[in-house]
Amino acid sequence: MLDALTVAIGAAALPLAVWCGHAAWRDQPTKDWHFIGMAVVTVLVLVQLVVGLVQLARGEKPEQGTVLFVAYLMGAFAAVPAAGMLSLSERTKWGSVTVAAGAVVLAVLEVRLYDIWGSTGA
Repeated sequence: MLDALTVAIGAAALPLAVWCGHAAWRDQPTKDWHFIGMAVVTVLVLVQLVVGLVQLARGEKPEQGTVLFVAYLMGAFAAVPAAGMLSLSERTKWGSVTVAAGAVVLAVLEVRLYDIWGSTGA
């Protein structure tokens, strides 16, 4: 996997979590700017999904198994958009909390993806 992309996603997800957490602390729902941040993170994860699938198609194999790797890729891709959709239905500070939690989950999934692929990945 592309280590730099994995780090970039984690580096984008954690500030998103802090930003939305700060909005929740101020009793604010998610706003348009938060959704722009979610879109940026989601585009990065989409690139990771495509790169991961291309690497699998070229015959590269993750150390801990292809099925587990694809499952984590899909979960990472869904984490922030799912949290964003939930925040639309909860237009209180709890919507912001949901997005913050989704971004933290994404950062943890990125660490796990790195482990699944193996530290000697391409």
